Amino acid sequence: MGLTHVDEQGSARMVDVGDKPVTRRTAVARGRVLMRPETLALMAEGEAPKGDTLAVARLAGIMGAKQASSLIPLCHSLLLDHVQVDFELEPGGAPEVPAGVEIRAEVRSTGRTGAEMEALTAVSVAALTVYDMCKAADRGMRITDVRLVRKSGGRSGEIVLEQE
Repeated sequence: MGLTHVDEQGSARMVDVGDKPVTRRTAVARGRVLMRPETLALMAEGEAPKGDTLAVARLAGIMGAKQASSLIPLCHSLLLDHVQVDFELEPGGAPEVPAGVEIRAEVRSTGRTGAEMEALTAVSVAALTVYDMCKAADRGMRITDVRLVRKSGGRSGEIVLEQE
């Protein structure tokens, strides 16, 4: 299968989804912010320099999903039925297993095109917000592993890229 956002001349184009059937679509994405154990403890206790990191990051992720088409040039605007952003704190331990927070976003929509970009944007914006909220305590944080783990709906049906 070729690239769908490129025409015969190699120019970027928006895909015409007008003839696709309307179906229920779901996308799940994940990502991680790695940090020092001390930073994770501050965040878990609600004592990060800028306040309740996870509450702000959850709202930022939801808002990010709603803005995906404004940020990504050829992304279609979707009416979102549901956006959920969750966090799992990972205490780490050994030097090769850093502490961090795993971010999971699930987006549901009923429409003609999938919600993958919205789920990925939700995770990315939530991760950036965690970084922003905690950077005064830990400038060495790393955002990693942002990926799509599952999607359903549309012509391709259910695709599971990673077990949850």
